[in-house]
Amino acid sequence: MPHNPELITLAHYLAGEFTNKEQALAEPAWYVHLYLWHRPVEGLFSEGITFFAEQANVLKLDQPYRQRLLQLREVALNPLKIQVQYYKIFTPTDFRGAGANPALLDNLTLEQVELLPDCVLDVAISQPSYPDYYFEALPTSDRPCSFSYEDKIYQVQLGFATNPGNFLSYDKGIDPKTGKVIWGAMLGAYKFTKF
Repeated sequence: MPHNPELITLAHYLAGEFTNKEQALAEPAWYVHLYLWHRPVEGLFSEGITFFAEQANVLKLDQPYRQRLLQLREVALNPLKIQVQYYKIFTPTDFRGAGANPALLDNLTLEQVELLPDCVLDVAISQPSYPDYYFEALPTSDRPCSFSYEDKIYQVQLGFATNPGNFLSYDKGIDPKTGKVIWGAMLGAYKFTKF
């Protein structure tokens, strides 16, 4: 079944490489200079459009982190509605560097990923200037996205917005014991531009 045009446009906006260089130079005390990759993953799921996401400090490009999958999908009961479903990779180190070297994703299988049930975003669509869209993806509930890795529980408050050439990341790491924000967009979104 073909995807709706808005989902295809969202995928087009997300695909590629991004940097927050301008923001990091303007506010180095608050924002680390990062590279962010969103690479399409073909054939992993039977529905939607899937991306592998990874980021790295520009000073340590050989040590990328936060490997994850984002599945853009239409909601079954309302195909005009878009959601983003997150998945974790069981052994993210096996795919470290796939942002810069997407061929590594050729070996990714369903057995290597896990659905994160609480990690879903609803996408709101607006069109401030024709023909460009503005997409904002926010959590479907107040609960942070929770997952375990190496016997530790991690929590992330997810969210993003995008339009042509720009990607804003609202992601924040949450301390599961205190509920306090410990990393990420503590003073506002990380502002990435596509290059």
